[in-house]
Amino acid sequence: MHGVKLFTGAAVSVLLLALAGPTPALAETMEGALVRAYQDNPQLNAQRAQVRVTDENVPQALSGYRPRVSLTASAGYQYQDILSAPGTGPINGTTVPRSAAVTIQQSLYNGNQTANRVRGAEHQVSGAREGLRNLEQSVLFLAAQTYMDYLRDSATVEVNKSNVRVLEQTLKQTRDRFNVGEVTRTDVAQSEAQLAAGRTLEQQSEATLTATRATYRRVIGNDPVNLAPGSPVDRLLPPSLAKAVELALIENPTVTAAMFGIDVAYMSVKINEGALLPTVTLQATAQQANEQTLIQNRAFSASAVAQASWQLYAGGSEYSLIRQSKETLAQQRLTLDQTRDQARADTASAWGLLQASKAQVTSAQAQVTASEIALNGVREEAKAGQRTTLDVLNAQQALVNARINLVNAQHDRVVNSYRVLSTIGRLSPQVLGLRTTTYDPSVHYHQVRDSWAGVRTPDGR
Repeated sequence: MHGVKLFTGAAVSVLLLALAGPTPALAETMEGALVRAYQDNPQLNAQRAQVRVTDENVPQALSGYRPRVSLTASAGYQYQDILSAPGTGPINGTTVPRSAAVTIQQSLYNGNQTANRVRGAEHQVSGAREGLRNLEQSVLFLAAQTYMDYLRDSATVEVNKSNVRVLEQTLKQTRDRFNVGEVTRTDVAQSEAQLAAGRTLEQQSEATLTATRATYRRVIGNDPVNLAPGSPVDRLLPPSLAKAVELALIENPTVTAAMFGIDVAYMSVKINEGALLPTVTLQATAQQANEQTLIQNRAFSASAVAQASWQLYAGGSEYSLIRQSKETLAQQRLTLDQTRDQARADTASAWGLLQASKAQVTSAQAQVTASEIALNGVREEAKAGQRTTLDVLNAQQALVNARINLVNAQHDRVVNSYRVLSTIGRLSPQVLGLRTTTYDPSVHYHQVRDSWAGVRTPDGR
């Protein structure tokens, strides 16, 4: 069985190269996959567009500070028959009345509703940015997980293929020994059964790899080819669980988005309260009228009027809106508490999974080493007649299981490190040091914030 032993060692090399070996030339790296997902993910690009939509709430709110200008013009045909004082003849004829007027209306005071609408819109923008940051983290984590899933599944396929090759040689050697009378027909049947089971596992793992390849194409945008090993991001993590929870309660985007949700709800209360206060407006009008009557050829008028109004009662709806917005504010505060509790729990869970996966890698490596020693020992004992063929097959299967456990442990080790980084709110291109241009939502915001007119978007549409 010396040839079988050598083949088993080759399988170990394949596994180690798949997850921990040097990066091959022109290999797809984890960083490259994350960059591609960050740049091209359609869901992420749609969320960026949604943030740009939210940006427009601010200039809409700022319009309350600006004047409203309207132009009115009219023209027509008119016939008049006028009977003046007794003793005078009638006046009749046709005219073409024309008029044009410009009206400028400026709000001077409206209970600070405009100022509060602007603040509320700005908080909406901040909340939308946190929503975008949350989705960025989700996309990057999914990309890292998918990358490691493919490495795991491809390594599992290699382990199962190697196992089938070893079992084929084992079956051949068992049949040779049966022909010379060293073993029984039962030993041959056991080898055949184990080989059939190994082939089934190989086919199942290949089907899983096919599905993972499709997921990789959907998430990252290209087919996986020659993937380099992945590595954990422990260097970017806090030193303790307590520090991780502290960061999560401050930097997790779901928490910060909930904070901005409170600010938006508070501004809604102030806006509705402003409806109870008086409003002051200034209106200036200039009008030019021609041929309005048979005896009036031209008339020009101009006026400037300041008007103050105070709606004392509107059926009670204004008070209902205030009460309603206060309840919404209370709800948002409770939502923040719930979000913080969830962030704390998620961080503790992710931290525990990471620590467990570290221990699992160590134990899985020890399991592989011990299983290799055990398999070699069982084979030597089988040569001396102290072990049966079934003992050898069981030892071989134990080694295969140990290698698959190691593959899974190495996969979980990397994925859980990214999971912790996500729960504390730091899974971003900047923290990861990805070589890509990061999307800055503030650029579009400043392009449109103080825009007074125009229908073209900053990108030219």
